[in-house]
Amino acid sequence: MPKKKPPQEICTHLDQIKDVSPGSEGCEECLKTGDSWVHLRLCLTCGHVGCCDQSKNKHATKHFHRTNHPIIKSIEPGEDWMWCYVDEVAFE
Repeated sequence: MPKKKPPQEICTHLDQIKDVSPGSEGCEECLKTGDSWVHLRLCLTCGHVGCCDQSKNKHATKHFHRTNHPIIKSIEPGEDWMWCYVDEVAFE
């Protein structure tokens, strides 16, 4: 089995991770419009909470395109992974 690479070898944006807290208890935009979501993602640059790409509105990805904040983290119970939109890699 190949050795797992450390995050700094697969993502070049780790320096943009901040100590953030979720800005809301659900997808910020969906809460405003009364819409629903499937899973939640936390922007590790600013704390924005957006819905995943399986949700019809895809607010986490839209937030990345609007802000260029590269890394999100799943805030679903039992999940402990991050995704870098720029490098297109997942890591823990």
